[in-house]
Amino acid sequence: MAVEPLSQKEIEDRLAELPGWSVESGRLTRSYRLGSHVAAAALVMHIAALQDELDHHSDLTLGYNTVSLGMNTHSAGGAVTEKDFALALRVEDIAPGHGAH
Repeated sequence: MAVEPLSQKEIEDRLAELPGWSVESGRLTRSYRLGSHVAAAALVMHIAALQDELDHHSDLTLGYNTVSLGMNTHSAGGAVTEKDFALALRVEDIAPGHGAH
């Protein structure tokens, strides 16, 4: 089943429910700060497992004590879709357990 791009209004409505997330250069993005490099690496591994589960993969960047995500849907021409927000919601569910803020 094809995934359709979200309208600007749909994106704005969904962003209102996801504090800390934004759309930059056509990608849904967020950065998290954690207490240590090991905590950040653990969050990356947890996100990677979620991405495999959802079969939807973001760009995921590990810094010293930061984790950044940037995503859009390639099969929708690089647009932001419901798949991106589904992944973002799952990340938001697990991030606090890793001490992310």
